[in-house]
Amino acid sequence: MKIAAITNSLIPSSTANSIQVMKVCDAMQQAGDTLCVWAPGKRQVEFAGLKPQYGLVSDFEVRWLPSVRRLKRYDFTLSTLRAARRWGAQLVYTWLPQVAVGALAIGIPAVLEVHDRATGRFGLFWMKRFLQAGGKKQLVVVSAALKRALEEQTGMQIPDSEVVIAPNGVDLARYQGLPSAADARKQLQLPDKLTLGYTGHFYAGRGVDLLFSLARAFPECLHLWIGGRDEELVPLRARLEAEKLPQVTLTGFIPNERLAHYQAASDILLMPYERAIAGSSGGNSVDICSPMKMFEYLAAGRAIVSSDLPVIHEVLDDSCAIFCEPEDPQGWEAAAHRLLTDKQLRLRLSERALQVSRSLGVDARQQLVLKFLECQV
Repeated sequence: MKIAAITNSLIPSSTANSIQVMKVCDAMQQAGDTLCVWAPGKRQVEFAGLKPQYGLVSDFEVRWLPSVRRLKRYDFTLSTLRAARRWGAQLVYTWLPQVAVGALAIGIPAVLEVHDRATGRFGLFWMKRFLQAGGKKQLVVVSAALKRALEEQTGMQIPDSEVVIAPNGVDLARYQGLPSAADARKQLQLPDKLTLGYTGHFYAGRGVDLLFSLARAFPECLHLWIGGRDEELVPLRARLEAEKLPQVTLTGFIPNERLAHYQAASDILLMPYERAIAGSSGGNSVDICSPMKMFEYLAAGRAIVSSDLPVIHEVLDDSCAIFCEPEDPQGWEAAAHRLLTDKQLRLRLSERALQVSRSLGVDARQQLVLKFLECQV
């Protein structure tokens, strides 16, 4: 199948949505489909440079089209749909509801993947139009909670035949044959200490204060904080220096190709979300999210400590994680102490995490997403 993947995410970028887009496209290309990705912008980047940043296995085409931001990407919508039709697309896979509606209007089947409630001035309008549209279509949501939220927001019931609940998933190939935590630290030239790791950005709601609390509570451990943009890291480094916390190693952005190795260097992996989570594009996704790091942590086979958010329980349970109340430093310190002093508990959680991860590959996710179209396209 020739699939036109149309995204408003910037490529290249270190944001979670950009990484997720490229991982999804990589999985579909590996499954035997032919992919062409359209993204906004004038920057032309050699694909060889994108592969290590995103940890891609396959090769596919990426094309950039200019877009005027004040036009709210509608110029991009029109130009990409024309380009996709000229290219001979048999399916449009998109994260933009207006693109999905446009594809259906010109007779091309559409898959719309959604990670949040409808946002923006016209977001709700286009989401309703997609749900009401005829034609061969599929809605993909990353959590059951998000499906319920969209039904409440739109006032429409979404038929089970038109929606797939597909958590983000993980590129399992990247996590095969990982070394032990001690060996990974040695290979990365990190101190050989019990390590509490965190990967991701440091936006509001990501639990930065909890990370600092744990660093202060366990100065004998290595605290490995992986990721973040330059603008996030400058104040973070200043705070670390002011609080005199040399036990924290702040790596900055790590290409996805190498990320698994850094996660493997941790004995415990942390998801300290607060009661409100700001995404890379804003908004609060605390009740409907499907964090990419959750799937990566499972595949890394390490003990996980997570904020006790209802949506997280769609994937994690007590057999593979310890849950703590958000924004409760004492509870987090107690959980970390329990794991640091109980090697057998860490081992049990790690083994179960690996078992759970085996059914959460991004390739299996995409097969699930496109399965219903097999007899229609």
